[in-house]
Amino acid sequence: MSSTARELIPPEAREPAAPVRRAKGGRVRRLSGRDKVVLSLMVGIPTLIELAMVWLPMLMSVGLSFTRWNGLDLADIRPAGTANYQFIAQDYPPFWPAVQHNMLWLLFLALIATPLGLLLAVLLDQNIRGSKIYQSIFFAPVMLSLALIGIIWQLFYQRDNGLLNFLLGTAGTPQAVDWFGDSSVNIWAAMIAATWRHAGYVMLLYLAGLKGVDPSLKEAAAIDGASAVQTFFRVVFPAMRPINIVIVVITIIESLRAFDVVYVINRGTNGLEMLSALVIQNLVGEGHVIGVGSALAVVLLVISLVPIVFYLSRTFGKENQA
Repeated sequence: MSSTARELIPPEAREPAAPVRRAKGGRVRRLSGRDKVVLSLMVGIPTLIELAMVWLPMLMSVGLSFTRWNGLDLADIRPAGTANYQFIAQDYPPFWPAVQHNMLWLLFLALIATPLGLLLAVLLDQNIRGSKIYQSIFFAPVMLSLALIGIIWQLFYQRDNGLLNFLLGTAGTPQAVDWFGDSSVNIWAAMIAATWRHAGYVMLLYLAGLKGVDPSLKEAAAIDGASAVQTFFRVVFPAMRPINIVIVVITIIESLRAFDVVYVINRGTNGLEMLSALVIQNLVGEGHVIGVGSALAVVLLVISLVPIVFYLSRTFGKENQA
């Protein structure tokens, strides 16, 4: 029907025009009321959960770190200024050993556990026979809680009936080493136990990263005469920058929040003082020294954030400049 003939027909008798489809790249239609409600719920509910579970407790900890409170009656809260921070820095004996142990834990995971996980990932990425079985074996500790890992390694490290002393031939003798009871060696024993789990986690992340590297990059490096080691460190490893960022952050967090293993061993005492254990001891231990525990939690938060923020700012700053 021509446009002229259509105009002669009354509007109420006209056939509805066929809907015009919007071309790709056209203007996006406005959100309906239902869309706005769904979008608000999708954004609002996770935000409220994060505020309630993360930001609110953090702000409360910062506020309580400047008070004296026994944790029983809100009316007993008294301002203390920076007295709690002065106490833990000057008059709280476990504090500085705990800081040193946390830093040692970080260095051990960064220099031993993380490279071990990377090595396992590279080896298992070679499509060797039984690769899936090996991956399952090394990943199994990741599925276990750190508390259970501490119990398992207690059986391994026992002085009289432990597997390690049995292999050394000292089980049941005066020469047997008390791996968890001796303050000069228990920190190293605990870090090895933590490495058992951390290396498997790092292995899994790097395996995913290696699968995502473009094979043409390796082929180009091989054509240029690069060896396998040169190809990995100059081509493959830099290409996994997003995975490297995730692993650096995870390593820092895991080392600074180390708690389960040392608490299972001896509640974080006798050579295994850790900041996270000191926080728990003061917040839920005898006396409920909420102000001191909160001050320790704030110190742990600051120590955790400083290296993470520094690394991320340097990394993303270089990307923006490039």
